Amino acid sequence: MISLDDIRAAATVIAPHVVRTPLLPFGAGRWLKPESLQPIGAFKLRGALNALARLENRSRGVVAYSSGNHAQAVAYAARLHGVPAAIVMPYNTPAVKVEATRTLGAEVFIVGITERVERAEALVAERGAALIPPFDHPDVIAGQGTIGLEILADLPDVDAVVVPMSGGGLISGVATAIKTLRPDVRVIGAEPALAADIADSLRAGSLVRWDPVDRARTVADALRDEPSGLTWEHISELVDDVITVSEDEILASVADLARRARLVAEPSGAVAVAAQAKLGSGVAVVSGGNVDPELLAAALTARA
Repeated sequence: MISLDDIRAAATVIAPHVVRTPLLPFGAGRWLKPESLQPIGAFKLRGALNALARLENRSRGVVAYSSGNHAQAVAYAARLHGVPAAIVMPYNTPAVKVEATRTLGAEVFIVGITERVERAEALVAERGAALIPPFDHPDVIAGQGTIGLEILADLPDVDAVVVPMSGGGLISGVATAIKTLRPDVRVIGAEPALAADIADSLRAGSLVRWDPVDRARTVADALRDEPSGLTWEHISELVDDVITVSEDEILASVADLARRARLVAEPSGAVAVAAQAKLGSGVAVVSGGNVDPELLAAALTARA
């Protein structure tokens, strides 16, 4: 498992290149951590920058597999360091995320939803490139954990932090920072009910695997992954509870964030806010804002 020292070291590495996002009030006792304001529109930039900066040999480029936000993060970090990036993305990735990744200069490969890892590993073997996984790596987790440091610095008396979960890299890092410095603060995971494999796992006391096709049903496209052994180790030890939310609750929170907080959030970015509404207090991490324009318009129109 990663340590607080790992997260603090990551904070130093990434500080010149990320936005130090503020906490925004969102009603009585509720706060937002808008990672949608990062240069690539999502928290993933933190982990990608830390991981790429620590690579011993990146001269032959980097490879990543992603449903969208990690893809953009790796492409951005690779361009910053002047190395090529090849990104493998599933065919059901929103077009806005595919085009953004290409615009950042990455070479994009579109594959089936169960073929991402295999194709990425093949590219690594063919090119001698370095793989930067979306969550299953200590340096990636440490980078995401810097969010936890910032929350505690800005709101020392926080009672709960609500974090979206999928592969688990974000909540693993945030929970490590929070629980090391403030063990009394509750760390709550948020999941779509249609991809609630971690909620099932915590109830069972061991990893419960869902079929990828089942997880793909949720509109929260960035939350369709499953935890690795590394992230599950962090989650099972550090996460206090999980709140699951419906598709309607997710889309309602997308609209709510746009109207009340003036924030553009993708469905995955709104999941923690939907869970926070049930909890009634704490900081919700708005993990990303790379939303398909038509989906955003539909969410706003349906809840006018």
